[in-house]
Amino acid sequence: MMKNLLVFFLVISEVAFGQLAEPLFFREKLHDFGNIKEADGPAVFEFVVTNKTTRPIKILSVKASCGCTTPGWTKDPIASGASGFVKASFDPKGRPGYFNKTLSVTTDWDGSALVLQIKGNVVNPSTENDPASFSVAKGNLHFKANSFNLDKVFINRESEPVSFLMRNPTKDSIHFLGFIGPNYINVTTPKVIAPFSVASIKVLFDGRMKGQYGFTSENVELKTDDKEMPEKSFSVYATVEEYFPKLSDSELANAPVLALSANVVKFGNVKAGTILEREIKLTNTGKSDLTIRHAQTNCSCLTIIPGHRVLKPGEDTSIKISLNTTGRTGPQNKSVTIYSTDPQNPVQRITFTAGVVN
Repeated sequence: MMKNLLVFFLVISEVAFGQLAEPLFFREKLHDFGNIKEADGPAVFEFVVTNKTTRPIKILSVKASCGCTTPGWTKDPIASGASGFVKASFDPKGRPGYFNKTLSVTTDWDGSALVLQIKGNVVNPSTENDPASFSVAKGNLHFKANSFNLDKVFINRESEPVSFLMRNPTKDSIHFLGFIGPNYINVTTPKVIAPFSVASIKVLFDGRMKGQYGFTSENVELKTDDKEMPEKSFSVYATVEEYFPKLSDSELANAPVLALSANVVKFGNVKAGTILEREIKLTNTGKSDLTIRHAQTNCSCLTIIPGHRVLKPGEDTSIKISLNTTGRTGPQNKSVTIYSTDPQNPVQRITFTAGVVN
């Protein structure tokens, strides 16, 4: 028993702590370009950043995760209380389809990098209906993927349907007879898809009806008169979040702000079967009440004991998180995602890493 406790305290000492409140405050850390056309050239977005410290901070570098993204940033030191920018320019040329890229921002405040994210979908109208792009065959119908990825939907806002293309490469018409799925997912299809033609399927995920925050994977089944495969099964992916309208500067100044005592916890090398535990402090550094909506793990090996759900300005609470390494070997990279009413950073993630050895 004493030996296990010793192992626990040794590995827990390797926790990497984040700042209680980030010195540079980004109004948003993720920008979704949506659909962009290759022919329109680079898509550009500027992340606005404010220095929340009492001294000037200089951005030393911004490194993109891909050569397709060209970064730019405020080169002069950002004075206390002043704002600057980090610019991302994504070149869609020759990159059709979905993209998700990051920019790592390093400053002279400390050695920790701040990570920004851009994503979107590159469309090329001239090749959208290219038969070669319909690479997934389900019976006599061809699709572009095995799943319908709806990305982000909102728990407090009406959802819009997302269109997905399909192609009938045969000489026979195929009729749609209906679909089976959860009541918060609606699939709209044409009554029939003609021979050698392309048509759209529209998928709507009602986050309000789902009523649960976080990533979800569901299954839907399309019923057809396709003789080769009458029932066609698809996964539907979506992440349910809360929608916050854009705030004025005065509203931002009075909004709740969620700060975590740690964004990354490194347990180092541990023996398989060890249960690793950590308390993470959640603090409301803003000027109005903060509500913790939900905490979601990405692995059954993680368990959470939540703290208080509502934090007044200046108040904090702790959540207890356990990582069970039983039956696991090799590098482990797990996470807990926290959803809150912080309008600027409503989704924050804590990453847990460990190397499990027998």
